[in-house]
Amino acid sequence: MQTSDQLVPPVLVLGLGNVLLGDDGVGPALLREVHGLYAGVPAVECIDGGTLGMALLGYLAGREALIILDAFAGGKNAGAVSVLEGAEVLGCGVTRSTTAHEGNAGELLAAAQLLDELPERVFLIGVEPERVRTELGLSESVASAIPAALVKTRGVVERVLAELKLQIVA
Repeated sequence: MQTSDQLVPPVLVLGLGNVLLGDDGVGPALLREVHGLYAGVPAVECIDGGTLGMALLGYLAGREALIILDAFAGGKNAGAVSVLEGAEVLGCGVTRSTTAHEGNAGELLAAAQLLDELPERVFLIGVEPERVRTELGLSESVASAIPAALVKTRGVVERVLAELKLQIVA
């Protein structure tokens, strides 16, 4: 967890999801690819939030931008990639977690907003899941969407870095 006396990179890319629930693991899978692109960029931090939910609250403080990578059921075809920004992300609805171990991006964002620790820029790169059930690995439609989701994520990261006038190289 970050503390207030530590300098944190201004851009946080947060992969959310449970790798034990099939397509719900798309966030961490996409994060691995994003981390490969930005491992040497000091302005960007990539964190696999898994299902930590509210335990991630401390990681949001002091950031300029938050980019969430997650499965997102938006009513589209499996594998469809959505990019939501600002109020769209916050308006996705806050639902209660069904277990103490389940991560919930809505609750995390609502708490961060309440505590005035929500970054000014918030994005969600979501991939429509085909199946969320106990199983390892992504469905073919979701796995094949990773390259398109990576392109969209890279576009958002590069845009944020440009808006913040931050260097892209280490």
